[in-house]
Amino acid sequence: MRALAVGLLNLSGLGLGYVLLRRWLLAVVCWAATAGLLVLALPADPEGIAGPWVIAYAVFLLLAAADGARRAYRAALLLPVRSLVAAALGLVLLAIPAGGAVAYDSAKDEAMEKVLLERLDKADGMVKSASGTAFAQAKPEYRLALRRYRSLGEKHPGSRAGKLVPKRLDAYYRAVAAPYHDNDHCTAIEPLTYLRTVPDQVDGKLLGELADWPDDPLATSLYECGMSSLGSRTAGSTGGDLGELLRTFPESEQAKKVEPAIRKEIRTQVARLKGSAPCTATDQLRRIGGTAKNLPDGTGDALGRDVDNGVENGTYACGVDQFKDKKFSSAKRTMTDFAREYKNNARTPQAKKIAIAAEIAVARPSAGKKLPRASSPGGAKMELVITNDAPKPVEILYTGSITGTIKIPACTNCKEYADRTASRKNGCESGSKKYRKTTLRLPAGDYHFLAKYGLGVRDIASGRDIRPGFRYTTCTVIVRGGSLGSLGL
Repeated sequence: MRALAVGLLNLSGLGLGYVLLRRWLLAVVCWAATAGLLVLALPADPEGIAGPWVIAYAVFLLLAAADGARRAYRAALLLPVRSLVAAALGLVLLAIPAGGAVAYDSAKDEAMEKVLLERLDKADGMVKSASGTAFAQAKPEYRLALRRYRSLGEKHPGSRAGKLVPKRLDAYYRAVAAPYHDNDHCTAIEPLTYLRTVPDQVDGKLLGELADWPDDPLATSLYECGMSSLGSRTAGSTGGDLGELLRTFPESEQAKKVEPAIRKEIRTQVARLKGSAPCTATDQLRRIGGTAKNLPDGTGDALGRDVDNGVENGTYACGVDQFKDKKFSSAKRTMTDFAREYKNNARTPQAKKIAIAAEIAVARPSAGKKLPRASSPGGAKMELVITNDAPKPVEILYTGSITGTIKIPACTNCKEYADRTASRKNGCESGSKKYRKTTLRLPAGDYHFLAKYGLGVRDIASGRDIRPGFRYTTCTVIVRGGSLGSLGL
């Protein structure tokens, strides 16, 4: 009983068995070992004390208990304590290391909880910081915060921090999708697309209903952004945001609204062709057509036909508007393109006339005071004989009571004149030259002319009032140095 009492007292780690035997030095060794363990263990941290130290201390206690029992078996207790009482006290004191171990585990768990809560706070801070910047810049920070939430929720689901992760993920989704909640739909597309990838990275149990939440907002943002930019920018070969909507969410309510909404916008732009900015409306119709053409599954086929009709009418209206606004170079280009693109259109002959008048008006603005007549007026017609005294063919553009263009072949044995004086004195006067000439029959009225020899020779414009009862002649020459002689009628 005496040996048992001393062994139990030493097993508590307090060295009381040696105290009963008055082995003070050995008692001090026990105290030092216990104190050393406490220094290593406290304060408690999540990692706890290293395993080798715990094993070494346990071995030491067993050795101390065995040594104390051995010594007590051969010697009486030196303190006036009964062996049975000492043994009972030893059993009671064993609660100290056992309770200490339990308390230490609890302290270690609390330390781990604090560490996990700190990690949660840091992840929250990242989300808060990222929410104030553009998503492209904030994306790395969002991703790091998500990894921390996932680690807490999946590896430590029972911790206080782990239990808070679902709420934090809800806040995370709100932060990333902030542009959508602010109705900034174009900006919202990229972050919402990112949120659709989160279920591939995080356990669905943590996300719950959040896993499918981004689908409807993304469909809405694709629709709203696509419609807001329809006609204002080129959608590209994929049909832009509307094409992405139809491919990603083909059965969504938003996808079903695409075709009717585009058709309505086409009607709006077609109506604008009669307004003050037909060129702008035509350009928008072209961009709408580019979007419709690239929508998947033939969605834009019928829309494309409506757009083509609108663009055809709009191109003509644009050319007329440019002519009236004195933008003659643009009017010439627009009407030339119209005549080349729409050869069978009933307005193509008039478009060609407007292009001719616009080209003359570039050099002679008075030629653009009014649109060319669509038909020739009645009444007598006067002759205008144009002779080409030049080694190059010439094209004559004219506009007035009627509008048109003629070409006169080159004079094979003609040459350029040295100066204007010589051209005026001798132009079209030689009996030995084989001049090429053309006769125009023109109704009376004010006319404007433009003579073009082509590359290397400057065009020249002039005008004249063609009056009844007269026959007019003019001679075109080239003065050395690339200048065209005056068109004198």
